[in-house]
Amino acid sequence: MGLLSIFMTGIGLSMDAFAVSLAKGLCLKDDEVKYSFRVALFFGGFQAIMPLLGWWVGTYFEIYIRSFDHWIAFALLGVIGGKMLFESIKGIRSGGDADIPTECERDEFSYKKLTILGIATSIDALAVGVSLAFLNVSIIPSIIIIGITTFILSFLAMFLGKKLGQFMQNYAELIGGVILIFIGIKILIEHLSGLA
Repeated sequence: MGLLSIFMTGIGLSMDAFAVSLAKGLCLKDDEVKYSFRVALFFGGFQAIMPLLGWWVGTYFEIYIRSFDHWIAFALLGVIGGKMLFESIKGIRSGGDADIPTECERDEFSYKKLTILGIATSIDALAVGVSLAFLNVSIIPSIIIIGITTFILSFLAMFLGKKLGQFMQNYAELIGGVILIFIGIKILIEHLSGLA
């Protein structure tokens, strides 16, 4: 798995955080840079920590499942990407207004709330970390790329959310799902063609 694939994985994984940041951007009134930086830091940080934890777990079990690890990576990325596709299509069909906050809460950018959202949007990255262990990918450059990618996209999404509202939210998840499924297929094809 090369740097381009890791970067694309980072984009795919960051789409949940991107979508949530768009919604959070609706609540921006003042201190835009401060709150955008805070949201991006939480999402980017959790998006980097979770693959590291997954990689650690995957490394521990790698010896037992080396012969079929590519199938696990393919299945994990396919399920995560498929879930993102399903959620985005469901949101688009419902008009995309189910998650629009009608009134922003006072603690919208509190550390507690951002921690919960950071964990929720990075659970998928935990599973991807397991896949990275099976593929013998160097984890430190990978989590740096994934974390920075998520940070930048979340930061930009806050401002886009303020300007464009809900319009882009479901489409972000759609794109992320397609990217992760594509990478899962690519991993499987590369491994199977290597056996031929």
